[in-house]
Amino acid sequence: MIVPSIDVMGGRAVQLRHGRELVLDGGDPLARIEEFGVAGEVAVVDLDAALGRGSNTELIRAMIRVAPCRVGGGIRSLDAARAWLDAGARKVMLGTAATPELCGQLPRERVIAAVDAVQGAVVVDGWRQASGETAADSIARLAPHVGGILLTQVEHEGAMAGFDLAAVSRAVAAAGSARVTAAGGITTSAQIAELDALGADGQVGMAVYTGRLSLGEAIAAPLRVGAGTAEIWPTVVCDELGGALGLAWSTRESVERAVAMRRGVYWSRSRDALWVKGEISGNLQELVRVDLDCDRDALRFMVRQRGTGFCHSHASRAGPTCSIWATSSASSGHGESGRRRSRGRSDCSRTARCSARSSAKRPPSWRRPGPRPRRYTKRRTCSTWRWSRWRAPAAPSPTSWRSSNGGTSC
Repeated sequence: MIVPSIDVMGGRAVQLRHGRELVLDGGDPLARIEEFGVAGEVAVVDLDAALGRGSNTELIRAMIRVAPCRVGGGIRSLDAARAWLDAGARKVMLGTAATPELCGQLPRERVIAAVDAVQGAVVVDGWRQASGETAADSIARLAPHVGGILLTQVEHEGAMAGFDLAAVSRAVAAAGSARVTAAGGITTSAQIAELDALGADGQVGMAVYTGRLSLGEAIAAPLRVGAGTAEIWPTVVCDELGGALGLAWSTRESVERAVAMRRGVYWSRSRDALWVKGEISGNLQELVRVDLDCDRDALRFMVRQRGTGFCHSHASRAGPTCSIWATSSASSGHGESGRRRSRGRSDCSRTARCSARSSAKRPPSWRRPGPRPRRYTKRRTCSTWRWSRWRAPAAPSPTSWRSSNGGTSC
C-alpha cells in the first residue's frame, strides 16, 4: 500500500533530496493532506522539530483533524509521544529516541520506529550522525516493541531513481510481525506492487508531488487477480460510519478516475464502461477514502452519499440501503440503469420485506421519511441486516488509547 508523505518545514510542505537539499515547495500542508487523505494514513514529519529549529505543532494538530496521520519529527520523549496520541495522531514515529524501553511504554500498534540508513548504516539526529549500527540490527532490536518499522534509504530520498529492494527484503525478515514501510526513491506503481508482494508498504512523496506517479495509480497498484481472471474487483461502498451502502465493481482505470475526481466512479459490467455514480440520477458520491482488503482482491470505498441514496428504491440518506438489493443490482449490472430496469415494481421484494420488518424495530427518530412501508403476510428480515448499523457510534475518549494496545486492520 502507499503511504503519502508530507514533510513540513517553515509551515510549508517540502521535499528534500538526500535529506539536505530543498528541491520542492509543495504548498499548503493542509491542502496536501486533503488531497492525500483518500489513500488512508498520511505520514507527517515535522522537519523543523527533527532538526532542532523550531516546530510546526499547531499546523500538524490541524492536519490530524483532516485525515488519519502518523506523526514524526522531534519526538524524543514519552511525554511528547503521548501528547501526539492524545491530540489524535493515529501513530507516532520515533527516530533517534526509539529504544525498547521508551517504545515499550506506549501501545505497540501505535508506534513506528523510524530507521534511517545510508548504504545500510543507521544515521540519527536528522541524518547527520552515524550510530554505528546496521539497519538490520536496529530493526531486529526494536521490532518486538513496535507495530511498524519505517526504513528510509537516505541516499535515494527525493532522487526518484529507484531503491534497494534487497535491503527492504532484509528489513521485512528482521521485523517479524512489525509492518515495514519503505521510503526513499519509490517512483512507480510497479515498485509499490513489488513492495506489497514482500509484505511492505511504500511511503511516497516526491513522485506524487511532481505528478510522475498519480495517487490513484499508486492506490490500485497492489490489486491482484487469479490467472486468467479479468482485472475487475468487487467494491464495497460504505458511509463514514461504516454502514454498507451497496456493492459495485472497479477496475484500475475506475479507481484512478475516482481518486482524481474524488467521486464514486465504478465499472459497469452491463455497459462495459466507466460508471460515474449520480451522473444520471443526481445521487452523487463524494469519495472520502479507498481501502484494499488484506488479500488485495477487493476494495472498500468510503463515501459521502448525496441525494436519495445509493440504490434507486429512494431509501433514506440517513441510513444504509438494503445490502441484498445493492448486491443484486451490482451482480446483474444494474448500476445507474437499475431504476429503468426495475420500473413497474416498487423494489426488490426481499428489500421491501427487510425494510418493513426493520422499520418497526427502529426508534421513531430513525424512521425513514416518506410513505409507510407495505405490510406483508410472510415477513422475513434480511439476513445481513444488523441492529448495530443503526446505532450512532459513541465518540471515543481522547485518551482511550491508553487503556488498550490499539487495533490493526487488514
